[in-house]
Amino acid sequence: MAPSLPQFYSGTSTLALVARASAFTAGLVYGNMKLKVLKMNAKSHKKTEAKVEAQAEAHH
Repeated sequence: MAPSLPQFYSGTSTLALVARASAFTAGLVYGNMKLKVLKMNAKSHKKTEAKVEAQAEAHH
């Protein structure tokens, strides 16, 4: 049987609620920022690809 844990590990205390809310918010912020970076990288990659194609067509 698991040893009894202090109250703040029970998942019902104020500290546990604040910790969960903070982790959730941090996850949302991180995910949103990462998505923006990935979108910017994809857009930049498309621009570079278009330039390379244009240059290749100009040389032919």
